[in-house]
Amino acid sequence: MNRYPLWVNVLVLVVLLVGAIFALPNVYGDDPAIHITRSDGEPLTETALPQIEKTLTDADMPYLSVGLEEDAALVRFTDVPQQLRALDVIRDTYPAYVAALTLAPRLPGWLEALGLRPMNLGLDLRGGVYFLFQVDLDSAIQQFLNNYETDLRTQLREADIRNSLKIDGETLLVSIVNDDDLDRAEKIVNSLDDTGQLTNRLLITPTTVDGQRGFRIALTPELLKERQDFAIQQNTVTLRNRVNEFGVSEAVVQRQGLDRILVQLPGIQDPAQVERTLDATATLEYHLVDQDADPYQAAERGRAPLGDELHYDKAGTPILLRREVIVTGDQVTDATPGYDRGVPAVFVNLNPQGARRMLETTSKNVGRNMAVLFIEEKLEIVERDGKQVINTKTEETVISNATIQGVFSNRFQTSGSMTTFEAQDLALLLRAGALATPIVKVEERTIGPSLGQDNIEKGRLAVIVGFLAVVVFMALYYRVFGLIANLALFANVVLIIAALSMFGAALTLPGIAGIVLTVGMAVDANVLIFERIREELRNGNSPQASIRAGYEKAFSTIADANITTLIAAVVLFWFGTGPIQGFAVTLSIGIVTSMFTAIVGTRVVVNLVFGRRTQLRRLSIGGRISNAAA
Repeated sequence: MNRYPLWVNVLVLVVLLVGAIFALPNVYGDDPAIHITRSDGEPLTETALPQIEKTLTDADMPYLSVGLEEDAALVRFTDVPQQLRALDVIRDTYPAYVAALTLAPRLPGWLEALGLRPMNLGLDLRGGVYFLFQVDLDSAIQQFLNNYETDLRTQLREADIRNSLKIDGETLLVSIVNDDDLDRAEKIVNSLDDTGQLTNRLLITPTTVDGQRGFRIALTPELLKERQDFAIQQNTVTLRNRVNEFGVSEAVVQRQGLDRILVQLPGIQDPAQVERTLDATATLEYHLVDQDADPYQAAERGRAPLGDELHYDKAGTPILLRREVIVTGDQVTDATPGYDRGVPAVFVNLNPQGARRMLETTSKNVGRNMAVLFIEEKLEIVERDGKQVINTKTEETVISNATIQGVFSNRFQTSGSMTTFEAQDLALLLRAGALATPIVKVEERTIGPSLGQDNIEKGRLAVIVGFLAVVVFMALYYRVFGLIANLALFANVVLIIAALSMFGAALTLPGIAGIVLTVGMAVDANVLIFERIREELRNGNSPQASIRAGYEKAFSTIADANITTLIAAVVLFWFGTGPIQGFAVTLSIGIVTSMFTAIVGTRVVVNLVFGRRTQLRRLSIGGRISNAAA
């Protein structure tokens, strides 16, 4: 007799029911829709919906519904052409709004109440936005030389050596005022290259600078390439961190060529907000405020007193800040937006170095003012002498000027002239980290869902044709056992879709290929089991014994084959990016679900159909039918 314990049958039934429920949202499909937000990031209210409805009605644009979802308006349409025409109307009528194409799930209320959602679709299926950024590698070299200049200036000052330093292109020029100090200065300059490397990283040569003897410090080609690669890698990591803050599944962030980074965001609904966040190079600096000098007099003179810097807040009010920086944005380990007595604020955590510096400063300056300087670099590509070059513009604004109420170190809040939206953006940028060097957008494309829908239809057709071909073959070749395998095959596809929906993994075109491959692999496991049962029948074993032996003896072979394939899928996911990861995800999920359905699932059905029959003499499994005694 072949019987499973009751709990195994119940377990299989529960898994199938749960899988069916999680996969159900994918049956209803999507509506072409337009997602509308305000360009300043403030939430839309119910009062905006009648205006949008009137605009579409006056323009004779049919629509299904207009509703409010998560502080944004969502307009649904019956087809893509209507959606595209309405997009132009909305953008022309409401320039202060950001309108983006999207697909809205067509779910009944009870599924939405359960919090169930259909699986995510990749950029090639759902559409989304595509950005190509160019990294300003010249700025990366300049920043590196600035670090050398600061370090060398400090060492020469501590050694009481009068000097003059300036950066000329990709070289640092050092002039020494007194010739008697040249030997000591040369030792200090040479110490810049004392990094423990086997080869020189700096090219240091004696020269004359503005009539004075000195040194010319240049970076070796190897160091130049290293710094450029570092800038690209650091920016790629930072952009990936920023993308992760949006919760976009299957996002692609990767290097392209020498100085470009590709970013693909499938299904994104607010391209304007994404662009603001991705290419922003904003950071913070905390300074003490000089309350002894008059900032208005400094503004009239156009220069700050010695040791100070002249800045302005959003209202244009001048403020004098001490030149010494207390803490910078790169010392921030975490930042979350919130409210401080009803005012938008950012709650900041510092690393140990920043915490010690903040503790020292606040301990000595309770009752004095500390300001937060917001620094943002904006880039644009301009044409100069017939060539396209990157022009950098730095904007510095004091966003907070508050009195130090007490002593604090690693955790505090920053508040000031910020809106809720600006606080959220600032917290995101601080969490994700600063860019190593500025970037500028050179290309942007919005991929509409019409192309994705065509890919979905072709992918669905491929799965259906492959599925039906396998179903027909199994039914004809293995008879009743083939029908049982087909049931398991259908359950396997349902469980794959359920897993993708449950875990938020994105389905891409390569992912569809992974599903088709999994369908074949699932049947392969049943073929091994059924052929083993046939072999046992040919050896004269009873049908019940043949069923038992077929499943038990085929298990090790099936397990070995699937485990090795799973290892390959994990390696693909670990080292791959984008589409390769999409293929690896569906393949991995498919391997696990096919093992469950092909071995446990079919065994449950076979046991229910044949396991309780004490006088079983024949098995409808194709080939030779056994007449052995039970």
